[in-house]
Amino acid sequence: MNAKKKKRLFENIIHAIFLVLGLLTVGFVLLISVYLVISGIPAIREIGIADFLFGKTWASTAAEPKYGILPFILTSIYGTAGAILVGVPVGFFTAVYLAKFAPVKIKKFMEAIVGILAGIPSVVYGLVGMLVLVPGIRSLLNVPDGASLLAAIIVLAIMILPSIIKVSMTSLEAVPPEYEDASLALGATPEETYFRVSVPAAKSGIAAAVVLGVGRAIGEAMAVMMVAGNVANMPSLLQSVRFLTTAVASEMSYSEGLQRQALFSIALVLFFFIMLINAALNFFLKRDKEK
Repeated sequence: MNAKKKKRLFENIIHAIFLVLGLLTVGFVLLISVYLVISGIPAIREIGIADFLFGKTWASTAAEPKYGILPFILTSIYGTAGAILVGVPVGFFTAVYLAKFAPVKIKKFMEAIVGILAGIPSVVYGLVGMLVLVPGIRSLLNVPDGASLLAAIIVLAIMILPSIIKVSMTSLEAVPPEYEDASLALGATPEETYFRVSVPAAKSGIAAAVVLGVGRAIGEAMAVMMVAGNVANMPSLLQSVRFLTTAVASEMSYSEGLQRQALFSIALVLFFFIMLINAALNFFLKRDKEK
């Protein structure tokens, strides 16, 4: 009885610790949300929501300042979409190969490489992109400046690969082997089994990997600032641009008054973008499960 009581007490303590940690996490999210709303609403109210969201000119330090963030919004959307279009297929097929096809030695070597990529700081990605990728784009495409939306898309696509590969691999390896054995027993080839049985069974985990990739792509600042040119232009593939994240990071240190409030408003817009993306993906995943 003493052993059972001790075991039950230990389980209750662990349960209480996890409960407290979960409540702390929720509390931090709520605190950040409330702070962004309180800090961002005044500027939107003063500037006007239409002028703020759909204005095409950002001149926060001009004699007559303008605070239109449409270029930042479109640049963030295009940059994130481009990174996902490039990074998700590469990461997905790499994960399938490593989880199901690769020999053990190659798998271990590639897992180590992916782990190294995941641990590289974003500023290093930006530095390599600035020193190698930007001059390469300038030379290959014969443009005045290689710092552009294209460079940002390539850097972001590389940065999201580790998250997509690692989470997708874990999901694929967690698929019960009975599923694959039954498919093979019915005469399906290994390729058909992996792509028509294993991948659908691991769909929720692969979707979670994509969500992580989207979150990192849309939330990255330092690396993007170093390769995108950081100029408030309407988005163009070979033109210098500025993302929502880099708009906040580049001006927050010297901002004051309405300019500072407008930067908090940009952060609020970015926060809602991420929330909408997560909500949309969760909705589609839940609908697929119900079907």
